[in-house]
This record gives sequence, structure tokens and C-alpha cells, in this order.
Amino acid sequence: MPKRTDIRKVLVIGSGPIVIGQAAEFDYAGTQACLALREEGYEVILANSNPATIMTDASVADKVYMEPLTLEYVARICRYERPDAIIPGIGGQTGLNLAMQLAKKGVLDECRIELLGTDAKSIETAEDRELFKELCTRIGEPVVPSRITYSTQEALLAAHEIGYPVILRPAFTLGGTGGGFAGDDDELTAMMKNALALSPVHQVLLEKSIKGYKEIEFEVMRDANDTAITVCSMENLDPVGIHTGDSIVVAPCQTLTNKEYHMLRDSALKIIRALGVKGGCNVQFALDPQSFSYYVIEVNPRVSRSSALASKASGYPIARVSAKVAIGLHLHEIMLANTPACFEPALDYVVTKLPRFPFDKFTLASNRLSTQMKATGEVMSVGRTMEESLLKAIRSLEVGHTHLHMAKFDKEHMTVDDLLAYIKEGTDDRLYAISQLMWMGVDHSRICSITGIDMFFLDKVKHIVDFEKELEPGIVSPELLREAKRWGFSDAYIAELWKMTEDEVCALRKQYGIQPVYKMIDTCAGEFDSYVPYFYSTYETENESIVSDKPKIIVLGSGPIRIGQGVEFDYSTVHAIHTIQEAGYEAIVINNNPETVSTDYTTADKLYFEPLTVEEVCNIVELEKPCGVICTLGGQTAVNLAAPLAARGIRIIGTDCEAINRAEDRYAFEEVITSLGIPHPVGAAVTDIKSGVETAARIGYPVLVRPSFVLGGRAMEIVSGEESLRHYLKNAVEVDEDKPVLVDKYYIGKEVEVDAICDGEQVFIPGIMELVERTGVHSGDSTSIYPPLSLSQNVRDAIADYTTRLGLGIGIRGLFNIQFIVDKNDAVYVIEVNPRASRSVPFLSKSTGFPLVSIATRVMLGQSLRDQGITSMIPADKARWYVKTPAFSFAKLDGMDAYLSPEMKSTGEAIGYDDKLNRALYKALQASGMKIRQYGTVLATIADEDKEEALPLMKRFYQLGFSIQATAGTAAFLKHHGIRTRVCGKLSEGSDDIPEAILSGYVSYIINTRAVLAGSHHADGIEIRRCAVRNGVTIFTSLDTVRILLDVLEDIVPSISTINAV
Repeated sequence: MPKRTDIRKVLVIGSGPIVIGQAAEFDYAGTQACLALREEGYEVILANSNPATIMTDASVADKVYMEPLTLEYVARICRYERPDAIIPGIGGQTGLNLAMQLAKKGVLDECRIELLGTDAKSIETAEDRELFKELCTRIGEPVVPSRITYSTQEALLAAHEIGYPVILRPAFTLGGTGGGFAGDDDELTAMMKNALALSPVHQVLLEKSIKGYKEIEFEVMRDANDTAITVCSMENLDPVGIHTGDSIVVAPCQTLTNKEYHMLRDSALKIIRALGVKGGCNVQFALDPQSFSYYVIEVNPRVSRSSALASKASGYPIARVSAKVAIGLHLHEIMLANTPACFEPALDYVVTKLPRFPFDKFTLASNRLSTQMKATGEVMSVGRTMEESLLKAIRSLEVGHTHLHMAKFDKEHMTVDDLLAYIKEGTDDRLYAISQLMWMGVDHSRICSITGIDMFFLDKVKHIVDFEKELEPGIVSPELLREAKRWGFSDAYIAELWKMTEDEVCALRKQYGIQPVYKMIDTCAGEFDSYVPYFYSTYETENESIVSDKPKIIVLGSGPIRIGQGVEFDYSTVHAIHTIQEAGYEAIVINNNPETVSTDYTTADKLYFEPLTVEEVCNIVELEKPCGVICTLGGQTAVNLAAPLAARGIRIIGTDCEAINRAEDRYAFEEVITSLGIPHPVGAAVTDIKSGVETAARIGYPVLVRPSFVLGGRAMEIVSGEESLRHYLKNAVEVDEDKPVLVDKYYIGKEVEVDAICDGEQVFIPGIMELVERTGVHSGDSTSIYPPLSLSQNVRDAIADYTTRLGLGIGIRGLFNIQFIVDKNDAVYVIEVNPRASRSVPFLSKSTGFPLVSIATRVMLGQSLRDQGITSMIPADKARWYVKTPAFSFAKLDGMDAYLSPEMKSTGEAIGYDDKLNRALYKALQASGMKIRQYGTVLATIADEDKEEALPLMKRFYQLGFSIQATAGTAAFLKHHGIRTRVCGKLSEGSDDIPEAILSGYVSYIINTRAVLAGSHHADGIEIRRCAVRNGVTIFTSLDTVRILLDVLEDIVPSISTINAV
């Protein structure tokens, strides 16, 4: 059937800021869908509030609305643009929920807008637990015994009927938010309030627990002609009970018999047909490992998190095909690289997905895994064997391990009994503990009975462990080395076992002629003649990567998304690729993140899906012989590779290793900034506790301490005294000669940020961003405003001067980022210089209209700023206000403290813009997911050092009609200044006043500050913050953020007063 000609304009709804459970996979899907629709000649309108993504680039859609993704704003876009149709299944759960709200509120009927692809009735059937259960029963598909509940009392009755343990699944939520297992009435009661609050329809499904079953996923596709195919089957290594986003996932399924595979495949196709889904759909099953019994767990009638993995694993572009199916095309009419879309992909390799967790940053957060997702990102690897694929995935994670070995599980630290107890629960590192148990001789059948992990996977781990033991004696031979590489062992780990250097192992490989070849991912396992420029390495014979004569440049991607290094860096990678291609080069990308646009094989001329390690990058460079490698656009991941690559004779394009070192090495940076006469906080790099204490005493407390070469402010703290400093240096970080810790004077002041481009002669400064929160809050967690709202001209001039001199003095070629402090006397200090693209580049690019990455890439290729037509180095500010706000995922990480500090905690960001600053702020706060309530109670517990500053803010809340509650000291202070305040008892004194107030639902905001300068961090505050997070109450730990909220509220909340008030 030809495409629809009765529609002209299509609205695509994105997924908003990145949060745990809804990450960059929807940027990839949305970008694919928008481009596919435009390819077919449709006008595309995009609504998405995430400035960090490629999807919200003006080049992706005809019109881009970066407005809050709420019913109010999207309805206004619908009424203004009058699109003919909406595709609901591209923007994750957010996009789907909004499309359904538009339908239910009558907006679609009012504006004559059609839902393309899967219709509203089918979506509702798939998303509503009871309707879906009825459908499955009608078509003879087994579902887990369950009950729909709308209250805690109903849930308790249902649990007694079904039998404990039960699993809670709130309706219309993402990433398992609010879900989990309950083993008794007390656990169920505690979980239900939160689960009901988080479901938009206040509905929670209670299911009988089927922990221990295998979890299997099928990604399926169907068109309006009822042609339906399976794109990819995927198997979770962990059994049911751990969210699939947190589980190790393998594709294609490895442990299913032919009968089991076809039984589940037939079920998935039957379900997608019964639902009437048109486009991509994900079906999840629980399979009894002891029989052929199975249950249908759930169906996502949209592009899902697993869709991105299935697309990259198979080479089948699910989002692109879904968009084309939605506009009426049949699968046989949609051509892919080498086959029509109606052909089921065939995989002749093994794909492994490993989740990337934030527990290295948040050591107090529980690493126990359950049905609520905790991973911030993921990596994917490809190999010819399960062992090779798994080991490549491990070294892609960038968590400090090159192999399936973690020192904390060694026999010196844990006994067999300790380890057997540890593996009973799913954790982020359980596989490492299992590996150690096998090393210690524990039979893997015993491990299987404890963990429920299939013997097939445990056999593969045992193969790896057994081969480690063969290598350990250090007997070097070509046969052993070749076999080690075939099993996926890295040069670095072989070197560790053989007591050699990595370079020596690499030289041995070359001496023995052991080099990788590159195999193609082409959807058809070589059944048809084809060439898809999408490759993975393995140690076999035939190389399928054809090397052209064209000059080439390799761009290193940023690896898995994690806090501190998100999708912003993929934005920079993709823009660099396009600019390199425009300049006449062949652009090659190396990356391992299946969620991103850069790993779509149509983005670059060639894609290598490989770990971002020195070994893998060098192997590709040796094959491709590029003009050079760009290392400054893929975040700290790529920057860290610059020096070892240069040491191996590889040319680094752009800012070179010497310049990177001048910016990142403390002593070299001190030398540069001192020689330039630029003010900066005094301090030193210390390598032991004694020198740390001496440095702090010399410069004076408080001090800011952090490890050198960190990402996202990891382990960064403000320390107020010697006792706290000693505790930090002893417990928070490993300080030694190789791991120095920076101890700097902590200045209180305004924080300002600049992204700039240096070509060696001039420095282009497109805009200055002022951060709302003062120093002490990581810039990634701060609200950022462009243009700056309160900087004097003298301060602006100083910032421009320091930026220019530092760019030239360090020797930058391309993008760099500088963070400044401005104190109360308008003195400007430089905090740090990042010699690479930063997190704020997409925001500043979209706010100023300057394509910063493209300009910087041309500079790196040798074209000066002047030659690009850039003559004004400091352009005038834009007339509109642009605000970037952080988005947090505190509710997903049990035990994580929501207090904002120098260590970054946000997972994403949102944007708001308007002609008026307060409206821009309001939109940004809404877009970030903050609950902005215009009434209710403000609960305050404020440190003594902040009380005077907080007083006018509390008066403003009081004048807006809010009730005020506070702990004793804060309440007495507020009452003394004429604010009627109800006193709450302290938790540490046995009072339940605060938890009861939060649980009651009338608390709108909590303001909780701690005595940073005094150094007292009370346990009460931690528990208050945790209680607020668990119950979805907005909490502020910075008075600066409270101030902008009040600015917004005073604009939107009508005041109350007596008629004769003056």
C-alpha cells in the first residue's frame, strides 16, 4: 500500500529529559522517526524539552518546540500547528502517555488529529493491566495471577487471595518506577502509597511473584497488511525479579530449545495481531526453566528501551520502520540496507548488553537490584562467542575492570561462604562474585541453584575462569595467545597474568601474526550479497571491512551514559561526523553505546561497535590508517585515550596531548595560570593525608577536595575542618602518588560557565552562562541561565579576557570549557578548564544559534575562525532568556542522598525559554519534572548559618498563603520575625511529626539546608530528604533554587489581602 497522501503534517512527541528508565534510546528512536517522515515528504513538528539531544536540533524536524512535555503545552502546540496526525509510540512512556491524554481530553477530536500507527484503543489495552489480562485470556495466552488495585486496602485483600510474595507494577510508569516485591502485609503497605502516587491513573497491578523464571523478550514488527515478523529475540541472564534494564541481556536467545523459541515467537506474533499494533512492539515473557510453561509479563505497544538494543544488535532500524508503517507503508515496501523490512533478521554472532550503574559515584545507594530500574546507561558488545562478547562488554563499561575479575571478591577479602551468601541477591557485581567462586572451585550447579542463572551462562563463565588458570603460569606460546584472544581476553589482562606490559603483549601478537578481523552486521548473516558499514572485531580469518583510499578521520564516542557524561557528548560526536563528511573526509566512529544516534550505522561512513580502549582503537587505526583521531568530543572517556594513543604514534587532531595535560595536570595548570597572572583558588595536589592536612592549614578552611581527573565531580566535597579532612582522605578516596587529591580554598560566590573555541590565534566566546546556585553545587546540578542576568560589564570583560588568554596559553585547538567564581566584590577566579566539549555545548548551541561543534571541528581540521566568517569574537546576547534545569532520578536509587553538593547527581536536563525570565524559569522547572504547587505547606529545617538569608524567602512563602512548619530552632527564628510557624519535633528526638506531615500529602515543598561551613551533617536531614524522595515531595537544599521558585510563584499565584490593605 502506498504511503498516506491525505496527511501532510505530523507531530512527534519526544521523551523529555533523561531519567533512569527513559534515556538516550528515545533520542535515537525519535531522530530516526523524524528523518524517516521527512524522507517521505511530510512536514514534521517535534515537541521535546531536552536540549542535550540530536533529536531537538533544528535540522531533524521542520519545526522544533522545546516546551515542557505536559498536556497544557502539547495541547497548545496542537491547536497552533494543527497537525494532521501524531505518532504516539516514539517518545517512550512520556510520549505515549501524552498522546493518550490528548485523546481522552478531546484535544485530538477538537483539532481533527489522528493517531498514526497503533490506535488509542490498542494502546489502552496494552497499557491497562486489567484490559490486557482480559485480552490474553480471550486469545488463550497465559498471564500471571494478578489483581488490579486502587487502594492499599484492596491490595492487602488481593495479596491474601493471590498469596505472598507479590510484585507491584504501577500502571503507566517507566523503568519499573514504584514497583517491587512485597513479602508480607507490612512491606506491601509501605510500598503501596508510593506506587499509587506514581501511577498517573492511581492503579497498581499486584501479581503473583514468578521469581526464578527465565525472562525472554521478543521485539516484533507488524504492518496494516498484517505482515508480522520478529526482529530479535533477547534473553536476560538474570531470571525474573530484576528489571530488564538492569539485567545482562544476550541476543539472540542462547538457552531456548527450538520448541521453546517457536512457542514464544508464535505467542508474541499472536499478541501483536490481537492488539492491532502497527509498528514496533516489545513482548516480555517469563518461561519456567523446568517445563514449557510460560507467562506473558507485559507488552510495550511502542518503541521501547529494548528496541534500541534490538536495532543495534540486528541492524534492523525499528524506529525508522515503525514511522514508515505508521504512514501506511507495508513492510515489503520499505527497503533496508540489503533486504525489504519484511525479512526477519538473522544473527550469526552473539550480542551482550551490560547495564552501567551509578554506584561508583553513590556508594551509599543500595546496589541490590529488583524490579525498579537503577542503571543510567548501557553498553553493547558483539562477538562470535558468548565468552568473547561478554568480556568485550565488561571492558566497555569503564568501571576500572578489564576482565571478569573484581579485587574485592578475592579470597583475601571474602570466603566461599561469604560469596555464596552475597550471590543470593541480584546486585550490579554478582557476576564477578560468581567468577571468583568458580576460581575457588565451587561447582557451578550449586551456583545455579542459588541464583537461578541458567547453566549455559555459568558454563561460559567457567570456560573463562578455566582458561585464566591455563594462562596464569605465564607460559607464553602463540597457541595460548591466539586462544586467549579468541575467547575475548584483552591484552591488558593477559599482560597482568603473564607479568608483562600491555605493549609487550601487543608486540607479541604482531610477532605471531595474531590480529583481529572485522565482521559485518548486515541483518541477513551473509545470506545475501551486501555491504553495510557496521562492524565488530573478532579473531578469525576473513576481514569484511573494506578500507577505502579516501582520507579518513576517526571520532571517538563517549561510551555508556552515566552521571557526568550523558547524551550531550553524543550530540557533539554526531555533529563532528557530519562536519567531517562535509569537509570531504570519510568519517569513522568508534563507540559501544546502543542507545545513541552516533551508533546508527547511517550516521557515519563507518561504524565500529567496540570497547573504547587503547587496544581496540589502535587495532582499528592500524587497519584504517586515518589522518588522525579526534579525542576531545567524547567526554572524559575519549580525552583519557589521547595520551596513550599519541604514545603509540597516532596523530591526535585538535587539542593535542601537551595542551590537554596543561589543562588537566594540576602542576602544569598552575604553571600556565600563574604565568598568565589569572586569579584562581589557591591549593595543591596532595598524595598523602599528612600533606593534605598541611595544605588545608596553610590555605585555610573550608576547602574543596576532589580526586584529580574526575568526571561529574565524583567524590568531591566541601570540608570544614581537619577531622573531616582526615576522614575524607582516609575513607572517600584512595590517595597515593598515582592518585593525587586536589585540596583548594573554597570560595563562596556566584558560579559562571563559558564554552569557547580557540583556533590558535583567536578565541570565540558565543555566550556566558550564569548559574543560579552558588559555588558548592556541581554545575551539572545547577540551573543555568543565558544570557547572564546579574553580571556587571567589568565581570563580563574579565571573563572574556581570562577565557581568551587561557585558550591561547594552554594551546587549545577546538572547544574548551571554563568555570569561574565571581565573589561579592566582583572579583573573578578561574576554577577549572576542561580542554574538550562539555555538557553545556548543546544548550549553548541551541540558545545562541551558533553550531559550536561544527565550528570547532572545522577549526580542528585547520580552518580558522576568520576563514569561517566569524569576525566578532564576543557576539551580542540574544534577546530571549534561555534556562537549563537539571532532572534527577533520586526515587530510583534507594539510599542516595538528595542533598545537592559538589558531586553531580542529575541524570538529565530540560530547557525553558521565553521573552520574560520568570516565564522561562517556570517552563524550565516544569520541563524538568518538578512538581510546582501553588498552595500547601512549606516544611523548613534550616542550618543556623543560612537562617538570615532564608528569612525573606520564608516571608514570601507566607505572603503567598503557604502554611509554614519547621523544626524547633528554625521555627523559633521565624516566629521571632513575625512568621506564624507550626513546630515539628526532630526525628533524632523520637518525633514522627515530619514523616507524618510528608505522608499526609499536604506538604508542597521541603527546604532543608545543612551547615556546610560548620561541617555538621545531621542524620535527621538525610532521613528527611529520603522520606521526601520516597513520597514525591519537592525538596530544596539550596536557597538559590528556592529564590527562583518564589520568583515564578509570585508571577503565577494571585495574592490575597484585605480590601483596605495598603
